[in-house]
Amino acid sequence: MEDLAVKVILDSNFLFIPSQFQLDIFEGLMALLNQKFEPIILSPTQKEIQRIAVSGPPKMRQHALFALRLAEKCRIVEVEQGFRETPDDVVVRVAAEWRCPVATNDRALRKRLRDKNVPVVYLRQRSRLEMEGSI
Repeated sequence: MEDLAVKVILDSNFLFIPSQFQLDIFEGLMALLNQKFEPIILSPTQKEIQRIAVSGPPKMRQHALFALRLAEKCRIVEVEQGFRETPDDVVVRVAAEWRCPVATNDRALRKRLRDKNVPVVYLRQRSRLEMEGSI
């Protein structure tokens, strides 16, 4: 039964949405996808958020700490990060491999994903989630 849930990879900046825009991303994803989904965070993304929580600017540290609490609702998937790979590179690689949507607000990352025909969920007008592409 759990296999019917669509996997959605969450990028670090997507986890910052609730603290920045007071929007419940999990409710938003449920409404947008209209089906069960499994929120996934890749290990390099988790490490990136942890790094911001420790050494980012004060405001970003607050957002990152909140994002880490949200991450507890997600499945953390251990993924190898290549020597020259950024966390975004890993997201693109894994999403293309798994053929699953990615939730991100990063414009450059969205373009890279769309170029690989990966559906992208993003925040529109600071108030609602939208999807480019289809599952």
